[in-house]
Amino acid sequence: MHSKERQLMKNSNTPDSVQRLALDGILTAVLVLLGMIKLPSLIPGAEFQLSAPYAVCLAAVVGFRRYLGIGICSSVIQLVLGTHTLWNVVIAMVFRVAAGSIAAGKPGGRAGILLAGPVGTACARLVMSALLRVPALPLMAAAVPGMVFTVVCTAAFYPVFTRIIAKSGGSHSAENRAGHKRFYKGN
Repeated sequence: MHSKERQLMKNSNTPDSVQRLALDGILTAVLVLLGMIKLPSLIPGAEFQLSAPYAVCLAAVVGFRRYLGIGICSSVIQLVLGTHTLWNVVIAMVFRVAAGSIAAGKPGGRAGILLAGPVGTACARLVMSALLRVPALPLMAAAVPGMVFTVVCTAAFYPVFTRIIAKSGGSHSAENRAGHKRFYKGN
């Protein structure tokens, strides 16, 4: 074995890496469950998935690459279970890339995290419009109640999510504690 391979083997068996793998499995399972639940709306086509604010908080706390890996695992599980089609996965991946990159980058602090969900939803609806060859405006209009709900839920979930992940050792703890403090100050 080369020294790089030995170092990789040594690092991959640490308690931290095992704990992180277990935590990622739990975070994936929660994302799968929340992705299956759709909360109804009075407006047809405006149902809401609780997975959207969860995903935004997850990306903001664990980082984009790790969040994307969790999202891909979630999509594979949902395909295997038959709860999502390839269309669902494509739309979910558009949301994940758009919302996840914004939430993980935290541009504008609190505002960036709160707007990540609606921006991700808008991007997903635009892609859906192009794929289905239907006008984008009705799809966007139907998504507005869910976008508002995502902002409200993200504002409520993010501080709690940050503390839970930081206590479990699953994030860049010092960075996220600072981000949590800035979140409430509005910076």
